[in-house]
Amino acid sequence: MKLLEAFVGALMSDYDSIRPFLDHEVPSVIQRLVNSSALAVAASELAMPRVLANNFVGQALTRLILLYKTRGLKTIRDCQKLMTHYFDQVVDRSIDNLSVSGLEHLDPNQSYLFISNHRDILMDSSLINYLIQQAGHDTCRMAVGDNLLTNTLAADLMRLNKSFIVERDVDGMRAHYRALTRTSGYIRHSLNEGVSVWIAQREGRAKDGFDRTDPALLKMLLLAYRDEESPTSALLAQAQIVPVSVSYEVDPCGTKKAQELVAVARDGEYKKSEHEDLQSMILGLMGYKGRVHLSFSRPIDNVGGVELLAERLDKDIVANYRTFPTHRYAAKTLNGGQDSEDASTDKALAALKADLASCGEDEKTNLLQQYANVWENRKALGID
Repeated sequence: MKLLEAFVGALMSDYDSIRPFLDHEVPSVIQRLVNSSALAVAASELAMPRVLANNFVGQALTRLILLYKTRGLKTIRDCQKLMTHYFDQVVDRSIDNLSVSGLEHLDPNQSYLFISNHRDILMDSSLINYLIQQAGHDTCRMAVGDNLLTNTLAADLMRLNKSFIVERDVDGMRAHYRALTRTSGYIRHSLNEGVSVWIAQREGRAKDGFDRTDPALLKMLLLAYRDEESPTSALLAQAQIVPVSVSYEVDPCGTKKAQELVAVARDGEYKKSEHEDLQSMILGLMGYKGRVHLSFSRPIDNVGGVELLAERLDKDIVANYRTFPTHRYAAKTLNGGQDSEDASTDKALAALKADLASCGEDEKTNLLQQYANVWENRKALGID
């Protein structure tokens, strides 16, 4: 028994650098957050009327509210209940209609590995957690790249919300391999604990609208199963992989993505400003999204090797991606056609046209492609 306890202790210490916060760590993290002026500024946008949100009075009142609201928080579950309350407001303010399909096929008592397309830094995983929790499932642990945790405030909030770190900024092949193995092991450990996990199908958002699974992601997941007779079969049997399609009628970060793509095409690279990821997180959360739909597929059965598994994920995610008038408008515009839908009677189309009006010509083409490429996705994968 002592050997087993020592082994478990060593295992968990290996995960300390990437895991979410634990219950006993909550009080000290909450104290740090309540004293954060940056959180007071951000939270005032939600808690205060617009006239007070951006001034000292509103931020001071917000800090008092935070002190009051967080006074009894002792566990991660307590924190997630409070976050859900504020996320309700995010949904109400930024989404016209949030819908979901497929959850009826999933067992609330079963843990799953949710793999989704990646369009927004925070909203993709937040919406998945929000909807599975409403359906009676426990929330999942969420994989986030270490590049998003350079901001202490963002790191604290994410780790309180069951996010774990995918280490990318690692020097040397051996260190990189150890980091990948640690991530893979932690995902398997979580699933074995009965805790579901979310991870995006690729590193970084699909800025061009093409949702494709990176085989390197699947190879990373297989590292924890490499001693099994058939690693892929073991992964599918034990992880219960569920493809998830996240569909936005309007992407609040669409113009920023277009600017980045144009810069890469022109200069060969794009250098982010110091707080750009944090700004994108806030814009993705608070920006107008029109209608949003999430589709949960049935868990994937045995499909063979990594390439076939990636193909199956791509087909399920793209086939279940819901299209909206914004996607049709973009495709018709790129093809030189006229759209019959009047933007003056459609809030989402009006928002897209306003974004287009703010873009240069190259950026405008990229923005339209982000929406229109859903049809290219379907064609490339042989989906009617």
